[in-house]
Amino acid sequence: QISVETLGGIKYLDLTVEDGKVVLVKVDMGKPELKSDLIPIISENEKVIDEPIEVDGQVYHMTGVSMGNPHTVIYVDDVKNLDLEKIGPKFENHERFPKHPAFPEGVNTEFVHVIDENTVEMRVWERGSGETLACGTGACAVAVASILNNLTDTRVTVKLLGGDLQIEWDQKKNHVFMTGPAKVVF
Repeated sequence: QISVETLGGIKYLDLTVEDGKVVLVKVDMGKPELKSDLIPIISENEKVIDEPIEVDGQVYHMTGVSMGNPHTVIYVDDVKNLDLEKIGPKFENHERFPKHPAFPEGVNTEFVHVIDENTVEMRVWERGSGETLACGTGACAVAVASILNNLTDTRVTVKLLGGDLQIEWDQKKNHVFMTGPAKVVF
């Protein structure tokens, strides 16, 4: 077990070691924030769960979660063929996601397809960066949103372009745990 100081606070990690090398890491990602004004998302509701939002003439349904940074989760039928380069910036800069001194870049948007009660696939448009292969806080936000929308169980495999993550929301402790492989990439 180790702790790592990050800009989002101290993270506590449980390491699985095989043959002297870390092969799996479980991270306590902390508490999800669901209050719309603290994410921030402009809404008349205290929490944004399955709330309609119109983007580029189409109505989507979003669920807002902050994991130390703002996320909106959008459920779609097909993430593989989604024109993310077109739709991503329109969510990132939408008027419902106000610029905030702590988050001047807008909102991260996760586009999600539910495969079954334990598995979802996701693509992410990260604020200020564009599409990325993976986003740990985004995967956590997706799991929390999927549970809130009664789409999955409390333990979810999130399939990202960069690989799979196991996410579990312990609702009694109100902490989200992320587990994924540790690999040397370069």
